[in-house]
Amino acid sequence: MHRYHDRHGRPTPRSLHCRHSWRRYGHGGSRARRGDVRAAILALLAERPMHGYEMIKELEQRTDGAWKPSAGSIYPTLQLLEDEGLIGGTEEGGKRRFELTEEGATANAERGTVTTPWEEVRAGTDPEVLKLAESLKGLNSAAAQALRSSDESVQHRVRELLDESRRGVYAILAE
Repeated sequence: MHRYHDRHGRPTPRSLHCRHSWRRYGHGGSRARRGDVRAAILALLAERPMHGYEMIKELEQRTDGAWKPSAGSIYPTLQLLEDEGLIGGTEEGGKRRFELTEEGATANAERGTVTTPWEEVRAGTDPEVLKLAESLKGLNSAAAQALRSSDESVQHRVRELLDESRRGVYAILAE
């Protein structure tokens, strides 16, 4: 059990401060299984050429945030696929843009599944968890803007609103 979970495996308030803990530790998000990064890259490149960062953003968007592969999983997989001759990369504007080779297109077609890797990730994800996570990200962004505000009265009002909201969330959790 993760150290920021209670004895029933539910997140504690501390776990919500851990980066991506809602997704990583069973709060409705899905972890991609091994091999999904490879299949996802091939499927994305079957649509159009892309660079690595673009693929990361595209997968995050297509899964509504349920899966955002790290650069540490995308770039080594791109290198491996290039070494295998399934993709080719060209430098454009300081970025390396990848596209499928004929071998890569064949390998992608041979995958033989009807669903895409991002659909597989989303299949086990509760839509309400994704909506809650999106709301939390939006709230965090708004609070960060208030924090940068030089108007102390704005900061005070936002802090009071956040404190009230936190108490409200705890009241709901206590029900």
